[in-house]
Amino acid sequence: MTPIRNRRLAATAVMGALALTLAACGSDNPTGATSSSSSSSASADDSASTLSGEIVGAGASTQESAMNAWIAEFQNANSGVTISYDPVGSGGGRTQFIDGGTDWAGSDAYLTDEEVTAAEATCGGEIMELPIYISPIAIIYNLPSVSTQINMSAETIAKVFNGDITMWNDPAIAADNEGVDLPDTAITVVHRSDESGTTKNFTDYLSKAAGSAWPYEASGDWPVEGQQSAQGTSGVVQTVQGAEGTIGYADASQAGSLGTVAVGVGDEFVPYSAEAAAAVVDSSTPVSGRSEFDFAIDLKRDTTESGNYPVVLVSYVIGCVNYPADQVDLMKAWFGYIVSAEGQDVAAGAAGSAPISDTLRNEAMSAIDAISAS
Repeated sequence: MTPIRNRRLAATAVMGALALTLAACGSDNPTGATSSSSSSSASADDSASTLSGEIVGAGASTQESAMNAWIAEFQNANSGVTISYDPVGSGGGRTQFIDGGTDWAGSDAYLTDEEVTAAEATCGGEIMELPIYISPIAIIYNLPSVSTQINMSAETIAKVFNGDITMWNDPAIAADNEGVDLPDTAITVVHRSDESGTTKNFTDYLSKAAGSAWPYEASGDWPVEGQQSAQGTSGVVQTVQGAEGTIGYADASQAGSLGTVAVGVGDEFVPYSAEAAAAVVDSSTPVSGRSEFDFAIDLKRDTTESGNYPVVLVSYVIGCVNYPADQVDLMKAWFGYIVSAEGQDVAAGAAGSAPISDTLRNEAMSAIDAISAS
């Protein structure tokens, strides 16, 4: 058997455990939108309605809201298709994909060079990394007595999360929040307990924007010992919600009613928004040395451009360029729908993400069009 055929058999086995995860999504339209037939790759046209088969993915929990909406819309338009996605986290998703257990991975961090080599061996050829979800990472906090948004410079954020600033009324925080009555309350840092692409992006921001205040390299594993931890994005949000004085980081789509930090950029403090996150992506550069269909991005975390929010994640779908013949049309249609204007609008409605640019879409479609039988 070829490696990709082994992947197909492994994915089928995993499907049995995951099929119920999104079964309800297949019969409902969570966005309230009607599938359009105008997108040639969106699989909502008459020819795509003949699609059938089962595919499975796993990975970033930040993609979960968008992924649920994508799956619901795609399955509504293609009744013969079953899709499952397990939001185990970026690290778990990449591992499952490399091990041949899934058809694609969702990840908030692009593959390392070592992971690329391993993934190519599993795929039996080239891999693709497609930016499909752009979202700010919100720095969330629970401070009921403060009704205004709190400002923090990158250095202050780093000192808070490194445990060097331990009280909410610390002079460093007060200096950026003139007139705000900050409480004499201890700060409790909450971080991800699992390997996380959100953590990788957040620590990447701190390492590039905060200087010596953050003495660690970017990592998907939280580097500071002795702090409060929680599993997954939802776990961090729930933990912050549960105790006054807490602070954490999470995909902005799940910040809810918690307070959020406006981040120092140049001479201003920028609150998170999809538009401000997308602005950073547009000014960033591709990762060097990658293959033709690998569109990983090095984000400009230390930007000083007005209106840019650099605490941002770009989430990817990671897949093979070669699939078994009976999966080629389905994988093309599925990936094509995700990157289509229609699919991006669905994600924006469900998760508040920023639609990818036409440039990113065209790059992604060059890879999707190249999918062929192994």
